[in-house]
Amino acid sequence: MVLLGVLYVFFIGALATAGIGLLGIVVVMGLFSFAQLFFSDKLALRSMGAHVADEDEYPELHDSVGRLAQQADLPKPQVAVADSQVPNAFATGRSKSSATVCVTTGIMETLDQDELEGVLAHELAHIKNRDVMVMTIASFLSTIAFIIVRWGWLFSGGHGHGRGNNQAPIWVAILISLVVWIVSFLLIRALSRYREYSADRGGAIITGQPSALASALMKISGRMDKVPKDDLREQAEMNAFFIIPITKGFIGNLFRTHPQTEKRIERLQELEREMETA
Repeated sequence: MVLLGVLYVFFIGALATAGIGLLGIVVVMGLFSFAQLFFSDKLALRSMGAHVADEDEYPELHDSVGRLAQQADLPKPQVAVADSQVPNAFATGRSKSSATVCVTTGIMETLDQDELEGVLAHELAHIKNRDVMVMTIASFLSTIAFIIVRWGWLFSGGHGHGRGNNQAPIWVAILISLVVWIVSFLLIRALSRYREYSADRGGAIITGQPSALASALMKISGRMDKVPKDDLREQAEMNAFFIIPITKGFIGNLFRTHPQTEKRIERLQELEREMETA
């Protein structure tokens, strides 16, 4: 987290040194965010080594995605498959019409049909809720807040180097900007966890089987401990996308993008009871 904050400071500082004003820096960061929004699907698939799968290659998978998309009132997204032992799935794309659902070969080998459809419905709920766009906008606003707090001092002349004025020294601006960045970082993680709960609920409603998704989460979570460490390291960068993130140790749990699996299962079981008594 600290290294990312330092990276922000150096990058924005380089732009400022090059003579770009505060507005220009905001515009540049905005362009980066929009590039992320428009190309995140291709980057995500490439980082996973995934390929768009034809219907002839995976007919049952295409049939499930198409049927569930119809139930969710969504256009059928592209279907991609990654050859990986890690049992996982994710959805990406800036809009409902340009979305992709990707599953690994590991998850197809681990889950039965009902469980796999529960996971696919969860990913379709992410698409329906426009979560890729929401998280991109949230990250952009966090970055803008950081820029304004940190660099607004400089562009307003708030250097405070012995001029006899009452303006705070530059280290105060650095400290405040660091606090703003850390708080926004934690808030974005909280937003991500909330949207995972929302996708769980949405996916369970699409299939009408909360227990199937709960069972899938338990199976996937159990399989994670058996996946070779090399495979886990290779795919750790995709944590924000996965239905079950790869988390190790205290820091991994503190800054997790997903709620704990046990809590997700508890909420799904509550939803199951609600649906049975409705």
